[in-house]
Amino acid sequence: MSRGSSPIVRRQRLGVELRRLRETAGLTGEQVVDQVGWAAKSKLSRLENGRSRPDLADVLDLLDLYEVRGRDRDQLVAIARDAGNTRGWLRAYPVMTQRQRGYAELEAGSARIREYGLSIVPGLLQTPEYARARILSSRPLSGQESPAGAVPAQRPNPAVGPVAELPAPQEPDTEVAARLARQTILTRTSDAPRYEAILDEQALLGRGAPDEVRDGQLAHLATLAQLPNVTIRVLPCAALIGRHFIPYSGFSIYHFPDPDDPETVAVETLARELVLTDRNSVERYARVFGWLGEAALDPPRSRAWISARIS
Repeated sequence: MSRGSSPIVRRQRLGVELRRLRETAGLTGEQVVDQVGWAAKSKLSRLENGRSRPDLADVLDLLDLYEVRGRDRDQLVAIARDAGNTRGWLRAYPVMTQRQRGYAELEAGSARIREYGLSIVPGLLQTPEYARARILSSRPLSGQESPAGAVPAQRPNPAVGPVAELPAPQEPDTEVAARLARQTILTRTSDAPRYEAILDEQALLGRGAPDEVRDGQLAHLATLAQLPNVTIRVLPCAALIGRHFIPYSGFSIYHFPDPDDPETVAVETLARELVLTDRNSVERYARVFGWLGEAALDPPRSRAWISARIS
């Protein structure tokens, strides 16, 4: 599977461009909706905020109104097609759940991924056993403790934007399979992203999984660290981060091949997924990642640290 355009990033890129064109034309949102004849006034807001899959006909209406022609028009039409091509993008995966789709879209289109694991190992690095332990551990919070593994019907796909509610979980086997599908980007034969993870010591030796599962996870990390595009670094608990800075949570930073696609930060919280693209927020997380990198063990010492703790 080669790297393709990320639909979620293309939606965000398209939204930024459409907002810029409207403001350049000196039009308010209400004026645009009235002139193109849309019944729902929220449609423009959802497009400009990257919260809905664009209909190409709607985008063409806006480009006509803003009098966009030539190469600029062709480029925006191509971006709109990428933004709406969720089905085509999903064909590259054997299975994918709504719960993990947002992360998969970001990962698949990335040229570079940087992740910090504060208390758990990031999904791209998890073994099936570790992934299952993490998935099952949160089920009581969603009322998903049925011995038969039954879950209620899924909610609709959450809106893509700065804050999106987590969809209902699916069967553990399906969730694990989806996570494993996401991991194929690290070993794909062409355009594999450069991946760097900084893992806090507590994520590796803490309460994230039973001992036997944790041992298998450490062995898996030792193997992944040998990949030419993967860098894994360990952050000791005693390490000084910046001026005694304490990270609030784990996070991921995604950089894309097209320099005009916004660099993106994703933060998974207990009840929400935060997807941040504004420059100030992204720069703050990048700065924190830099501090973490200065405090973490270098790659050779990290590999030795991991190997020494495999039972």
